[in-house]
Amino acid sequence: MGKQARAIADLSLKDLVKDLNKAYADEWLAFYLYWYMAQVVSGKAYEDMKEMLEKIAKDELEHAEELADLITKLGDVPIADPMELEKNANAPYLMPPKNTADINRMIRVVAEAEAGAIEVYNKIAKKTMGKDHNTYQLVAHILSEEITHEEMFENLLER
Repeated sequence: MGKQARAIADLSLKDLVKDLNKAYADEWLAFYLYWYMAQVVSGKAYEDMKEMLEKIAKDELEHAEELADLITKLGDVPIADPMELEKNANAPYLMPPKNTADINRMIRVVAEAEAGAIEVYNKIAKKTMGKDHNTYQLVAHILSEEITHEEMFENLLER
């Protein structure tokens, strides 16, 4: 972020980076959760569920990459130690169900994760709206994708 952009940002960049690093940690945990469940899912319709989980895992990894890039542009660095991810996340890691054929439970777990992400990005969007345009645009983009993910999983639960 250049001098003029820093000058017009009407918020604490240090606090913003802290919020972004927490979201970055959340995205890594979400990526791993979805990726892991995609590897182990079994039972009826497991191929469709595997495909969906893999696609969303890629989205979550993309979010982590976008946040890492933004944190760097804001003059800081993203969390480097994987052991620090859960400690710095907004919520603890959600454990996947032990029963790898319990697709409904998997869907409930990821719907809960998406609901948490929506809260986090909504908070950051409100904090940056009209104060840091680049961050706001990125966060609004990620928020939109998280809303879509949640809706997909809720629709599956309703079936």
